[in-house]
Amino acid sequence: MVASVGPGVYPCGVQPVVNIDEKIGKTVGRRRIKDSLEYGFGLQKSLARIREDAPFPRFPKGVFKFRSFEEADAWTMHYLTKPRS
Repeated sequence: MVASVGPGVYPCGVQPVVNIDEKIGKTVGRRRIKDSLEYGFGLQKSLARIREDAPFPRFPKGVFKFRSFEEADAWTMHYLTKPRS
């Protein structure tokens, strides 16, 4: 038996075909985490250490609007060349 996804899903008119009789293959491996909370804390510590030791400069957080590309480039160069404190 072959089923298709509803109309209007793809703008080009081609509808994907889904074979619902196809048996899904074997799962090769799964990651088993004994304590997900401990894993999350370890990941958070690793990311914090990467941020501290990062070779690239830190830019201020937020959304910035510029009047021109030149102004944006000047702002970027200011923070790229700023010595790390």
